[in-house]
Amino acid sequence: MEDKEYIHIHEDVVAQVQSRLPEEAKLYDLAEFFKIFGDTTRIKILYVLLQQEMCVLDIALLLGMTQSAISHQLRVLKTMQLVKFRREGKTILYSLSDSHIENILNQGMEHISEEE
Repeated sequence: MEDKEYIHIHEDVVAQVQSRLPEEAKLYDLAEFFKIFGDTTRIKILYVLLQQEMCVLDIALLLGMTQSAISHQLRVLKTMQLVKFRREGKTILYSLSDSHIENILNQGMEHISEEE
């Protein structure tokens, strides 16, 4: 395979854009972050928590899933810092980590709703 030399017609533009690109590790982390949104169950859980702080049992009942399945997905969401929890007696209540998650969900929904 031959190495092709590319001629940059707009070298200044290419250099300017290249200088603004985040480092490779940040781009990798961003891709991993967005992968979390690629699962319908996780999206449903996030939408539930967008409405109300809830415990695992209530989320499972609401979504018609097992407590085990919900717990697994909540662990993934906690690892990526999309949800947080607090203890109230023996109950652990989950909520969205911050308003960024709400904004991402709202903007995503707005984007797909424009296509209709």
